[in-house]
Amino acid sequence: MFGFVLVLVLVGMAVGVLIGNGILGTLIALAIASLAAFGSYWKSDAIALRMSRAVPADPVTYKRLHNLVEGLCIAGGLPKPRVYVVHDPAPNAFATGRNPKNAAIAVTTGLLEKMNRVELEGVVAHELSHIKNYDILVMTLAVTLVGTVAIITDITIRMMWWNGGRVARAGDRNNRSNPLALIGIALLILAPLLARAMQAAVSRRRETLADVSAVQLTRYPPGLISALEKLQADSTVTHSASMATAHMWIEQPMSGVNDTGRLGFFHKLFNTHPPLAERIALLREI
Repeated sequence: MFGFVLVLVLVGMAVGVLIGNGILGTLIALAIASLAAFGSYWKSDAIALRMSRAVPADPVTYKRLHNLVEGLCIAGGLPKPRVYVVHDPAPNAFATGRNPKNAAIAVTTGLLEKMNRVELEGVVAHELSHIKNYDILVMTLAVTLVGTVAIITDITIRMMWWNGGRVARAGDRNNRSNPLALIGIALLILAPLLARAMQAAVSRRRETLADVSAVQLTRYPPGLISALEKLQADSTVTHSASMATAHMWIEQPMSGVNDTGRLGFFHKLFNTHPPLAERIALLREI
């Protein structure tokens, strides 16, 4: 979180240098970040569920799912979260909420169809571990700060283009010869990429932690291992996911994890999940 705030402050300073007031730019950036973080803190669960088109899971129709959630919550000392279902053929699941008392878990119909009871228990334990470890709060704040950086840089670059793109002003000539202005422009271009890479790195670590915590909760590593192997073998696209919610799912729903070639290392910097093969290998060592 400190790293994200530092990037945001640097962006604000760059904006200030380019518009002639570094302190003002920094204060505006911090104000925008604070408002965005506060809003996402209170409404993250509702926003994520609506974006994913999740609906409440009927206790009768999805009795097995409710029983698994209740049993694992008792074992982990957690209050039962709200349970939702996403009508999507791809096997996947996610958890959301700012704390264990205000949390929700959602699974796709594809996951319910393709997983047996032990495998489904491993997936549910993984999502409950996210709730118990407050991963959802951490990642919500990270996504909000990344979005704030992207918005500020985009607005600033557009303002610079329209104000000094074709008809340069007298003050612009001085700014262009100022090394700080050049550094500010470079920072505005690179900051969104840096923030996204930091967000992805945080997400990958929290996914690994949730895998290990899930095994501690179920005390049966083969269950989650088998579930991850099925996810690895399945190539169905999760249509209910988006770039904004990709970090929340148990398996990265967007492309990028298996990118190889000359730019493979660069692509991996922005993956929100470790490769499934690495996660499976880690669990086999436990």
